[in-house]
Amino acid sequence: MIGWYPGHMNKARKDIIHTLKKVHAILEVVDARLPYSSENPLLAELAGDKPALKLLNKADLADPDITTTWLSYYQDLDNPAEAICSKTQKDLRTRIIAHFSELQRNTKPPFRIMVAGIPNVGKSTLINTLAGRKIAKTGNEPAITKGQQVIKLDDNMLLLDTPGILWPKIEDQDSAYRLAVTGAIKNTAIEMEDIALFAVQFLQQAYPDRLASRYELDGPTGEPSQILEVIGSKRGCLRKGGVDFNKTAEIVLNDIRTGKLGLISFETPADIKLPEPEAEDS
Repeated sequence: MIGWYPGHMNKARKDIIHTLKKVHAILEVVDARLPYSSENPLLAELAGDKPALKLLNKADLADPDITTTWLSYYQDLDNPAEAICSKTQKDLRTRIIAHFSELQRNTKPPFRIMVAGIPNVGKSTLINTLAGRKIAKTGNEPAITKGQQVIKLDDNMLLLDTPGILWPKIEDQDSAYRLAVTGAIKNTAIEMEDIALFAVQFLQQAYPDRLASRYELDGPTGEPSQILEVIGSKRGCLRKGGVDFNKTAEIVLNDIRTGKLGLISFETPADIKLPEPEAEDS
């Protein structure tokens, strides 16, 4: 079972609990390509009824039709959500201030907002965009936001950044693989080849034409391992004895993560797995 919960994430969980006591609202950043898999159930558990806005970031990489489906889903749940691209959207700050304006008017300043999200969903990029300058510090690997930061905006508003955390045990293994495909789980936590095989199988089902076109395949049929072998052969990923599957996997995953396979979403609301009902005592 895939799980990834380094020791520093345990500390991050405690930091979030402490921060929640001090803030008036929450900005939860998720990946627009997998909003369900990239939301942290711990946050909902810890936040209670704290006002929140869910931001489906990286919408520029997601399938727009599926993103629209997600926004309708959240609207039906009365869960405020917006699709954004934090790298390029210059009106983000205005939109976020407008969303919380009524709550802010009824709150003694400064108005404090916690920015939360799992690794690699673009939290720091969002903060830099809102601040209008590069201020949020990040590392090169998922989950290496360097401790809590407080960013002062105009309008008596403070952003409290928190380290990205994953939850201790990812029950839905499809979700775990989706997270791995997009880079939210470190590449060293699971074999690259396994992640790429999952990705190829998904592309066969959801975006077969994209898969065939990108890698000049006769057709996207066959076992995922066979397709990965063909891709490796065509891309020159060879070693003594045959195809270098690890190098091939890196190519496929990089193509997905950088949008070279087009706008892709990895799940719809129909993929949400409801909790198993508890067994009744006999």
